[in-house]
Amino acid sequence: PGDASAFVSVMRGCNNMCSYCVVPFTRGRERSRELDSIVSEARHLYDSEGVKEIVLLGQNVNSYHDRSDAAKKARPAPPTKERDFGYRTSNDGFSNMFKLRGGAGYYFADLVEAVADISPELRVRFTSPHPKDYPPELLALMAERSNVCSQLHMPAQSGSSTVLERMRRGYSREAYLQLIDDVRSTIPDVAISSDFISGFCGETEEEHQDTLSLMEQVTYDQAYMFAYSMRGRTHAYRTMTDDVPEEVKMRRLNEVINVFRTNVQHRNESMEVGKIRLVLVEGESKKSRPGKRAFSGRTDQNKRVVFPIEYGTENDRNDEEGLVGQCWSEEEIRPMLRTLDGEGTAMLQGMPKIKVQLGPGDYAAVLVTEARGHTLQGRALWRSTLRGFDGLDLNTLHGDGTVASMLVALGEEGKIAVGLR
Repeated sequence: PGDASAFVSVMRGCNNMCSYCVVPFTRGRERSRELDSIVSEARHLYDSEGVKEIVLLGQNVNSYHDRSDAAKKARPAPPTKERDFGYRTSNDGFSNMFKLRGGAGYYFADLVEAVADISPELRVRFTSPHPKDYPPELLALMAERSNVCSQLHMPAQSGSSTVLERMRRGYSREAYLQLIDDVRSTIPDVAISSDFISGFCGETEEEHQDTLSLMEQVTYDQAYMFAYSMRGRTHAYRTMTDDVPEEVKMRRLNEVINVFRTNVQHRNESMEVGKIRLVLVEGESKKSRPGKRAFSGRTDQNKRVVFPIEYGTENDRNDEEGLVGQCWSEEEIRPMLRTLDGEGTAMLQGMPKIKVQLGPGDYAAVLVTEARGHTLQGRALWRSTLRGFDGLDLNTLHGDGTVASMLVALGEEGKIAVGLR
């Protein structure tokens, strides 16, 4: 209760049978919940619990398929195409270890659309997916709906086609890169995260270098990186040898981590600093302390932003229980953002200070001022709504830089302040 974001489980199990993974043996085959029950749970969280973000959760979430009688009746398959109906891989370079996909019922794009339809003010995310299950209709939906977050987890595991084949991932390096191109051309402002395993069975130095080059080529926004550790009952345990020495695994892992850290710093400096992002405020930052309190929240791209709680007066600063600062409302800021000259600056400076509370569960327009690895620093500018922020079309204003410079200057003059409720 009180959390801005909530996980909703939509399916369990996994049919992929990757050679390193024990999940199919511990959690069984994929079983999907009925779409209507998921939507009802999400609606309750939004309407009654104040949740502003739903994270659809599943071990292989984007292979979701509601095969209930109600779903089959609502979304029937043509009698002559029962097996092939409804299911598509990301592109022709992806294959399935599990062949019994397709048929009547609801698929993942149907579920995402149904949850997004609950309210335009409700953000929708999902995790954890498999790269093979990003069909064009899912990408098109994400591009169309401003409340479906522009962030995709696309676990590559390796950049080497030969390692991917031993892992039984069902795709090559080339197919994966084609998917990356498709995603970025469909959703231009998308953030992409990934998983990587260093030192899988038989991995050569050349195969390891393929992973480093993939990371350089894609430039991920977030990554989860591990040294391989063999698990019992898996295909690798039964048929392969864990033959990469531990010290080699750790050296390769450190190289993978270093490439990611270098790239993410450069990417955030070039892609984030100076932009105004819509942040869902989750609460006070873990490093917040008296005299230097700060909020923490996440952008549409799932990047964490920390920004100070600034105060309108010294009395506000000394009030630790009921902080109320001053900031612009969305209604006040809109006309200024559409006037990119000195007149707009004068108009903004002449605005009356209106006290607007800002707290967990609110959306804030935050100017990103600094990148520290994959965490961003910023300054809150105004309290917003999801629809209102999307309607401002700030992407067309970022390149000029006029709006950002105006807001920074006014913030330094103390004309911008936000508070905690």
